[in-house]
Amino acid sequence: MKPNIVIVMTDQHRADLRRGCGYALDTMPYLDSFAEAGVDMRRAYTPNPVCLPARTSMFTGRYPSCHKVRTNHNIADVVRGDDILDVVKRAGYKTALCGKNHTYRALKDFDYVKATGHLGTKDDGTFSDEQKEFEDFLSASKHMESHVPSPGGVENQHPYRNVSAAFDFIDNHRGDDPFFMWLSFAEPHNPYQVPEPYFDMFPPESLPPVACGAECCELKGSDYVWERKAWEYVLGEDCEKRIARTRSNYHGMLRLIDDQFRRFMEGLETRGLRDNTVVVFLSDHGDFVGEYGLIRKGVGLPEVLCRITMAWQGPGFVSRCDNESCVNLVDILPTVCELCGEPVSFGNQGKSLVPLLRGEKVPEKEFDTAFCEFGHGGLYWNEKDKLTPADDRCITDGTTFACISSWTSGGQLRALRKGDMKIIMDMMGNGQLYDLKRDPYEINNIWSASEYAAQKTDMLAELTAAILRADDPIPAPHNRYRSKRHPRGYWFDEAYVSEDPGVPADSIADYLRGKNK
Repeated sequence: MKPNIVIVMTDQHRADLRRGCGYALDTMPYLDSFAEAGVDMRRAYTPNPVCLPARTSMFTGRYPSCHKVRTNHNIADVVRGDDILDVVKRAGYKTALCGKNHTYRALKDFDYVKATGHLGTKDDGTFSDEQKEFEDFLSASKHMESHVPSPGGVENQHPYRNVSAAFDFIDNHRGDDPFFMWLSFAEPHNPYQVPEPYFDMFPPESLPPVACGAECCELKGSDYVWERKAWEYVLGEDCEKRIARTRSNYHGMLRLIDDQFRRFMEGLETRGLRDNTVVVFLSDHGDFVGEYGLIRKGVGLPEVLCRITMAWQGPGFVSRCDNESCVNLVDILPTVCELCGEPVSFGNQGKSLVPLLRGEKVPEKEFDTAFCEFGHGGLYWNEKDKLTPADDRCITDGTTFACISSWTSGGQLRALRKGDMKIIMDMMGNGQLYDLKRDPYEINNIWSASEYAAQKTDMLAELTAAILRADDPIPAPHNRYRSKRHPRGYWFDEAYVSEDPGVPADSIADYLRGKNK
């Protein structure tokens, strides 16, 4: 029997802010218990800390440099093979989206849809007066933080309504087919808002201090300094107070999400579906939440943006906390392929996590590095250029700031983690090297430290190899050429011998050309 598959995704959710990861506050007790009883992958990463590129990578199993969706405004440019929806539909699954989309996929591509967004959702004719009031509240927020509890209570919050939609699909629309569900919470992404009883559940004065404040921006680089200045301009004289309120609301949003995740899992249990359902809880990327004097996202590839929560439960999975295996959102597609008995899609660059989930042996070195990308190309913008933040429309009316912009994401960055070491390189040859065990917030760049010369050489080699492995398999070679590809997307399985001559390469190329028109 094919398992049901549920991806529970949060948006802009920082991985380390829960007690199970050593945080001082108990923000997500149910997620902690879920992770403890399942497979808790502590070294999970986004391929790119921006919403649309990361989500496109999850759906396609491809890195942004290859699927070409490198900003939040490049939906039309996607280059892909079969994606998650293609795979599960071919395997006979009914599909549902409950929550935020923000992919190249149209809502009509799902069998069932109840979509929500950040700034309010269009009334489908069923909204109550309280729901309309809440949607108007979101629309007026301009993506900023709220200093009062949100109206309407918990039942009008989108996570509650997302879970209710999930139950509607399960109970009334799916039939007897296995189902694939994307339960996609738009929170804790800005606007930072939360109702009672979550507002002031973690009041600003109760929060642990950030590890490194605005004074660290100079150490992190000019891009951090620029973004901090932008926030100071937009938030004004109350900058620190408003960031503190943002942090408080963010923590409250985490608990609200946790309670709705608990509600969803208990609903699966009462419906007798838990034993044959694979559930993964993950995020698209992180949030500064005050570190470096910043909020949201925008610059660089720090751990607070790149590392994500990823915890699994499912039939046959072996419970454990995995502190070693480096996994990525691009690995979701090949994992789903194996779970529903379909071959890995051509063009995929991820690796199936099924052996890790089942406690089976994997090839040595297969999951020992994490690779991330960032940037939409070109040179870095600076204050000498004639492009102003207003011209770039990243600061509007002096009251709102779009943290992903030409200014913050120009150029190209590549990062790799191996063990406790992390390397970041840009297109100009500027390097950063960090010992995450000693320096988890990446303040002390040891690129030029003589005592780390050997590690630097090793990390440069590993980064180079990762960039080459991330080279695009699309387009397929023509004529007689065949690309040898592991059925699980692996690179270091020395025992693997291909016994399948494969589909003629020209046929694959023609198929992909038609798909990407």
